[in-house]
Amino acid sequence: MIEVQEFLKECGVYFLATSEDNTPHVRPFGTAEIFEDKLYIQTGKKKDVSKQIAKNPKVEICSYKDGKWLRIKGTLKRDERIEAKRDMLDKNPELKGMYQAEDDNTEVLYFEKATATFYSFTEPPRTIEF
Repeated sequence: MIEVQEFLKECGVYFLATSEDNTPHVRPFGTAEIFEDKLYIQTGKKKDVSKQIAKNPKVEICSYKDGKWLRIKGTLKRDERIEAKRDMLDKNPELKGMYQAEDDNTEVLYFEKATATFYSFTEPPRTIEF
């Protein structure tokens, strides 16, 4: 899982795909932190992505860097604990201008079940489950 998080951080931006009414929705994200041995992402509850995940928590992430890419398929679960929100915001201080751990908008989600696969044009795929 640490390797997955490091790759996402090195990419800087990854793309998160959700689904609503059988229509895919993809958008850029940047947060990926490990807290209590789980991989977390962050968003705002007011955003469509949050509402889509609440209805269907199965998502996919894709990121690319230097001829290699990573796809993560999994189920996200919301964590309402202040400690989890604080950890995310402390590790990503640039978010503190928009989010606070105690507000009603900040949302952190972790992968409950995930399969991460590393790909490249020169190596066979390698899969990690967490």
